[in-house]
Amino acid sequence: MRPRLPFPPPPSALLPSFRGPLHDRRTTTAIGRLLGVAMLVCMVTGVLSHYLQDPPGWLANELPARPLWGYRLTQGLHVGVGIAAIPLLFGKLWSVYPKLFVWPAFTGVRHALERLSVAVLVAGAVFEVLTGLLNTVQWYPWPFSFVPVHFAVSWLLTGALLLHLAVKWPDIKAYWWRRSAATRALPGEAENALDRRSLFTGLAVAVGAVTVTTVGQSLTPLKSLDLLAPRHPDHGPLGLPVNRTAAAAGTTRVDMAAWRLTVAGPRPYELTLDELNALPQYEVELPIACVEGWSKNARWTGVRIKDLTERAGAPGAALRVVSLERHGAYRVMDMGRTYARDPLTLLALRLNGRVLTPDHGYPARIIAPNRPGVLQTKWVSRLEVR
Repeated sequence: MRPRLPFPPPPSALLPSFRGPLHDRRTTTAIGRLLGVAMLVCMVTGVLSHYLQDPPGWLANELPARPLWGYRLTQGLHVGVGIAAIPLLFGKLWSVYPKLFVWPAFTGVRHALERLSVAVLVAGAVFEVLTGLLNTVQWYPWPFSFVPVHFAVSWLLTGALLLHLAVKWPDIKAYWWRRSAATRALPGEAENALDRRSLFTGLAVAVGAVTVTTVGQSLTPLKSLDLLAPRHPDHGPLGLPVNRTAAAAGTTRVDMAAWRLTVAGPRPYELTLDELNALPQYEVELPIACVEGWSKNARWTGVRIKDLTERAGAPGAALRVVSLERHGAYRVMDMGRTYARDPLTLLALRLNGRVLTPDHGYPARIIAPNRPGVLQTKWVSRLEVR
């Protein structure tokens, strides 16, 4: 008779066991409150960023050009809070670690829903913070497009979070307040409270450290502490960072002497660079704010877009902007009416009082208020009135 083979050990038996007093529901709930707020901020600001970059047709002409600093604030919060959430996420996973690998995997419908929500929640949260962090350094070691996948997973993560909250609401409610009835009389609570304070002090230090050393890329008063951020707001040609260079865009071999700006509309026309410079020039101070989280105010000088569209016989019309860039997701950019008719929206020819450099979009680029940096099109060659 063939001997019976033993069942394989449960996953929990193959992993280190941590059963300290801080792996409890109270600690998990306390960290979860902070992580939940961070996730909510990232979700709201992420949705705003996505629809500013790629609005549906019905919204394109309604997006607001004010406040001037709107996108700078929301995207700075999105990236800053997302980075700050990383220590909180690891703290949360550490507090629930013993329960992630319980065996059997589930014991009923409610337990199965809880386990499913936890699996999707953990995977989605790790995916979002990891891909978002790598996006800030413009490193994409994956075969998919970052923006649509990051956006789609954020909704999946939100659904998993809502399911998790619904399933775990009795525990969350019982352990929400610092001095809950469920834990007040437990033996050793004073020692556990001291350990819990130490844990939260460590988390606060970690969150503060990663925030202070990265947020200076958008909060310029702290730029001197910008040690870990991929961009420093003062580093770049004419004192402004550059994401995409002229070499990367393939515009270095273009014959700029033969360049013309084509404006297509009811009364189409072309302008040389000298003719553009001869038109009334306006100077505005606007931030350039990029999806990677960095931003900085700068002085831009050029011709108002509204003046160019009026000359083409379509005042206040929406625009399609075409770049000399040979390839890229934003080589062609659509601009809604709100931006096109705003007096602060320019076809900029100069930056901080000097002619644009090739990396900043020479001979002409778009600058508009409350717009993502990827839509501030560089190396403009054509404006199509829509």
